[in-house]
Parts: sequence; C-alpha cells; structure tokens
Amino acid sequence: EHRQDSREHMVRESRQDRELDACPRESPSFHSRFTTLSITREPRSKHRASDGAVGTGQGCASASSGAATATTVLFEPSGDGQTPQVMLLVGAPGMGKTTMVRKVMVEWGEGMLHTQFDFVFCIDCKAIVLPMEASVADLVSQCCPGLRVPAGKILDDQKKILFIFDGFEALGLSLVQSEAELSSDPREVKPLELTLLSLLKKTVLPKASLLITMRPTALGSLRRCLKGESYVEIVEILGFSAARREEYFHRYFENPSKADMAFRFVRGNEILYSLCVIPVMSWTICTILEQELCGKKNLFECSKATTGMMMFYLSQLLKHRDRDNPQVLQQFLLQLCSLAAEGIWKHKVLFEEKEIKDCGLDQPGLLPFFLNERIPREGEDNGSIYAFTHLHLQEFFAAMFYILEDDGEMVSSLGRLEKDVNKLLESYNKSRKDLNVTVRFLFGLVSQKSIEYMDKTIGCRVSPRAREEVLEWLQGRHRGLSHPGEALKISEMDTFHFLFEMNEKSFAQSALGHFTDLDLQDTKLTLYDQMALSFSIQHWAGLGSVTLQGCSFHWQDSEAELDVSRREELPCPIHLLCRALRHRHSALQVLRLRWCRLSESCCAELAVLLAEHPGLACLELADSSLGDSGVRLLCEGLRTPGCRLRILR
Repeated sequence: EHRQDSREHMVRESRQDRELDACPRESPSFHSRFTTLSITREPRSKHRASDGAVGTGQGCASASSGAATATTVLFEPSGDGQTPQVMLLVGAPGMGKTTMVRKVMVEWGEGMLHTQFDFVFCIDCKAIVLPMEASVADLVSQCCPGLRVPAGKILDDQKKILFIFDGFEALGLSLVQSEAELSSDPREVKPLELTLLSLLKKTVLPKASLLITMRPTALGSLRRCLKGESYVEIVEILGFSAARREEYFHRYFENPSKADMAFRFVRGNEILYSLCVIPVMSWTICTILEQELCGKKNLFECSKATTGMMMFYLSQLLKHRDRDNPQVLQQFLLQLCSLAAEGIWKHKVLFEEKEIKDCGLDQPGLLPFFLNERIPREGEDNGSIYAFTHLHLQEFFAAMFYILEDDGEMVSSLGRLEKDVNKLLESYNKSRKDLNVTVRFLFGLVSQKSIEYMDKTIGCRVSPRAREEVLEWLQGRHRGLSHPGEALKISEMDTFHFLFEMNEKSFAQSALGHFTDLDLQDTKLTLYDQMALSFSIQHWAGLGSVTLQGCSFHWQDSEAELDVSRREELPCPIHLLCRALRHRHSALQVLRLRWCRLSESCCAELAVLLAEHPGLACLELADSSLGDSGVRLLCEGLRTPGCRLRILR
C-alpha cells in the first residue's frame, strides 16, 4: 500500500506541465513517442588506472524503448555481474536527460520496475528549492508532500529505493566536505551538501541507488568525490543514431504516411538530417513539419527552409532566458556569433576556457545551451574545452555574425574579425567551399520574413545592407562565368540553395532576371535540391533552356526500404521539375535531359508538359529507358493540340 501510494503520487508529480529547458513538454503521447537514445559508458573506476574523458567509453549501448526498460538498460550489470548503485547520466541540454528520467518514472508508475525498486523518489533540482539544511527524510517529504506514510518509516524499512536528482548542477554544490562529518542516519539533519554526499558515499542508506543527471560542467566535482568507487558508473547520452531518427519520426507522427513524408523531407536535407542527432532538434523539426502538414497532402511547398527551422530552435532556447535583462542576452549573442565566425574561418571547433572568458561568454545561465563543455582527462590542468552543440549550429551563428547590427566592433580573444559580407562570399566562391552552409544560412537570414522574425521574436536587428550585398554578389557571380557572346547561364546548384533558403519571390526574380539558361552536369539531386530547383524555376521568367546532363533524381535515401504500398505513393523522379516548368510565365523552349536514366514512370509527367507548354520546341531524352509503354505515353502528349514540339531526340 505504501509503495502504491508513493507510485501514484510520484507519477502525478511527473506529469505536471513545467518548463523543460528547451525540451518538449510531456504529453499523453510521451510514452509512445519515447525513442531509443544512444549512450556510451565510461569504464568503472576499479577497472582503470585513471579517468578518461566522457565519450571515450568502451562501446555504445542503447536506452531501449522496446522490451527492456530504460532503468534496466541504465543500471546494467558489468562483466563481473555487479550493478552500479550510482549512475551519473551526463549530456548537453536537449539531449534527453529529463526525458530519460520521466521514462523511468512512467515505467515505475506502471509497475514495470517492481522487482528492482520498491520506491522511486525524483527531485527536479531546477524546479524545487531545497533547504540549506535537511535530512534524507526531509528530501523525500519535500518531493512527495502527499505521502500518507512518514518518509522516515519508508527509509527505516530498508526497501529497495532509487533516488533521482535531475539537473544536479542547478544545486550549485561543490561537494568538498570532510568525510568525517558524513551522516549514517536518514533522519539526521545536516547541511544539504553533507546529506547528499552521505548518499553518494553510501554512509547513509548504503543499499539505495542513485540516478543523477547533469551537464558536463557538473561532472568534475562529482568525479573527484567519487574517485575509486566501484559502484559508480558514468554514462553519456549521445543522442539519436541514424536508425533511431527515423523511428522517432514514426513515433511522433503515428500516421505512417505523414511520418514517411516528414522523414523523407528531412532525409533529403543533409543539414537537417545531421542535426536530428540532437533529440530536441528532432522534436523541433517534427513540430514545425506537423504544422506544415495541416491541410496539406505533402511538404513540397514547405514554407520553412533550413534557416527558418534554426531560427525557431533559437527562439525556443531563448524563450525563458534573461527576459528581465535583454541587453545581457543581446550582448551574449553577439559575442557568441563572433566566436562562431572566427572559429569557422580558422577551421576551429574547439575553444579553450580562456577564450570563452575573454569573450564574456562564461555565463552559466546561457552558455550550456549553445556550447558543450568537454571535461579534460584527469591530471590535465588546461581547463575545460568547449564546442558548439553541433557544427551546423556553429555555422548558423557564424552567418548571424555577418548580418546582425551592433553598437560597436566585436573583439574576441581570437583577434579582430571584420564584418565583411563580400569577403565571406568571395572567399567561398574562390576556394573556401567549406563555407557553403554558412553562406546558405546567410541568405536565409536576410529574407524579409527572417528580418522581421529576428527583430520581433529574438530581439536582434539585421543590417539592411547585408541583403543588398548578397543580391549584388549573386548576380555578378554568374555573369563572370559566362563567355562573351554566350547566353547568360547558371551552372552551380548552390545558387538555387541560396535562393530557396531566402524563399522570397521578389528576390529570386531579381537574382535570376538577367539569366536565360540553366546547365547542371553530373549532379545527384536530393529532395532538397529538387525543391530548391523547383522554387527557383517557378520565379525565373526568362528561363529559355534547361540542360541536365548526367543528373540523377532521388526521393529517398538509397539505403532506405519502403514496403510496396508506401513505395507506390512516391511521385515520379522528375515530378517537381516538370511541375515547375509548367508555371504560367515560363519562357522555356529547350529541355535537355541527357543521360539522366529516366524510366517509363517519367513519361506521364513529360506528356503533360508537352501538352500544356506551348513554347517547348525541343526535347532531348538521350540514354533513357522509357520502354514501349513509356513512348506511348509520350505520343499521347505529342498528339494533343497544345503541343508545339519541333525536335525530339
């Protein structure tokens, strides 16, 4: 009865809707959406001479969502059969630490862990204010104030108990007290630091288990105080593996067709797919795509490009940060963007603690949401090493550096970096192709929608001059590539990426207005590529000739497998291209699809294009496997009164 009482109360507590540091809030679908997280285990202290950095553990495991519970995977016995009694679960914000805790609570509340634990007491260190002095019984009473049985009696009975401290770093404790002062009585009131240390060092309730979640910043002091203890294990959350990203999308959407559509959209965008390793980023993207799919049959007209999703993610991170002091937040962002840009220029992704301090970024309430701290190996006195949560996030903030207005020049420990948009663009054009993603974000950030969003939602002003500079560069870039007397043509796929990220009709029309030809060679066109190409063609009134030579069209990952029924739902490979070419202002006369390995499935789209495009005079389909039925479909298009084709090769 006592156990059931505690279980009902704790599950009720865990379902309260409270802020989750940029993580999605728990909903009734929490259980069904929970997806496997990849974890890495650090070798136990007794098996090693010295501590290694988190992430250097031997092999990876998974916190399973299948038959094994989250708790059994976390408290997994080692090779010698010993089960860790203290589990330190480490991860950056948004990696799923609190989600793992809630999963444990839900499993226990449903009776799945009764053989392991009679009671589970969870203390949310971010949401609860603990007293300066307390006993273990006081901690239990504070996290479960509605217990009908006194906490002391539960602890006296020496039941199998699990204590969870979620967000341990929020307590701000150093844990350096003398061990001579530790307690052995769960009712004894001591300074909070000593009471927690007594639990950790097993002087009180030695049979109890502890699960402590924390950011890497808090690991150092805990590691030192628990050094050499064989009952301790450190586990780092690595996020979603490739297979689990797709699983998460299917769990989020539930509808298989929508899940396929959303995941195909993300899989076709290398930047988004890579970012989905971060669980909170997967949630962010799914949330946006769920809104996009309302009332739509597909995502071909998705209004949010990659930059739009990144801005939404940033707005969620900043939602509850320093609302009373926006100047501090703005200054932090400017310094963060400066650090990101200087790092990108110097191929630098790791930053020393001194650099962070010199930039004024050493703010505990903000820094962990943008940079991960990597704890150095034991014996190294060089301080902590920091890295952006993901390389693409560093590239996004680097792009922000070039477009944000500030009251003075930004200077960091790496030196002075000039806000020269043209230098960035010309360096990319000539030799620095590694700047591609940064430049892509740059274009996305100077759209009118982005400028308004940054101002109203994030509170940052975008320089109007940056928008003019990117347009001038884009127009001049391709003019220099065309020979005198030749038609002005665009032959770089990245141009269409830039225009698609901006997603602005008037800008695309201005940028493309002087060009008449499109010529792409030997390009593997992902779904993102095709959407970018389609968007540009629809706003390219002067496009008269399209040549795609040796190009291939991909609607999904070549390794992905779909069952027959779902495979039939996919449009033909050139669907987006043909649809774009049929826009009412099209001036298209020549379409060359050479060595693109088109199949019979493409012929219906081509037949419609022939029938509806009065200006199309030349069609080339060299080295295609159309088959007899495919050619018959083409002939139907040729017979229509609207067809004006003169040359078919």
